[in-house]
Amino acid sequence: MKPVFIALDFPNAEKTFEFLKPFNGIKNLSVKIGMELFYREGPAIIKKLRNQNINIFLDLKLHDIPHTAEQAAFQLAQLDIQYTTIHALGGGKMIQAAKDGLKKGAEESNHEAPKLLAVTQLTSTSESQLQIEEQINHSMQESVAHLANIAYQSGADGVISSALEDKFIHEKVSDKLLCINPGIRLKNNSKDDQKRVVTPAKAHDLGSNGIVVGRSITQSDNPVETYKMIYSQINGGK
Repeated sequence: MKPVFIALDFPNAEKTFEFLKPFNGIKNLSVKIGMELFYREGPAIIKKLRNQNINIFLDLKLHDIPHTAEQAAFQLAQLDIQYTTIHALGGGKMIQAAKDGLKKGAEESNHEAPKLLAVTQLTSTSESQLQIEEQINHSMQESVAHLANIAYQSGADGVISSALEDKFIHEKVSDKLLCINPGIRLKNNSKDDQKRVVTPAKAHDLGSNGIVVGRSITQSDNPVETYKMIYSQINGGK
């Protein structure tokens, strides 16, 4: 089944676990821990979540020289996380080094190695920003597919991209490359700072391998029921 990662964009552990209480008993619950929460709480919150058998996507977007990326990945793998991220723009050598670090860290701690997901273009990036600010004279689709191919050739398990690019990535790079998609909104939700967004049902139709959903769940009047509805939609239900 395709995962729905709930983005736990809360300022501290207290608010995080208060939110998660109603989810007790839901099997294979998966969450995303981003910079805000991890920088506040550190590895301790990962341990608490794993003690509840919650799958962890630790989204820190590594981007540094290959040696530093490898050493950082080595440390992250020992936290018993299931997914983590790196910027594809850092290049093939950096991605390969991080992959090696994850493998070594997993062996050191006797955990399964986390899947490495390479961030292509952020879903907050528009076509005009790509070409004017980043001076990339290619379409968004072409840029994303190029970065996805670098990631694939360098050993990444998947990419972070808009669901709008999933079909193109699977066709041009490999259908074995996981496409995990943020920028998911329900029909009546605000887009906030996202530019390239789709609904969960549309993500399913486009070939998504999993989605990240934040405010649509965390700010819902009934987060558990909203989560169940989204989980059903991304897995082909109504």
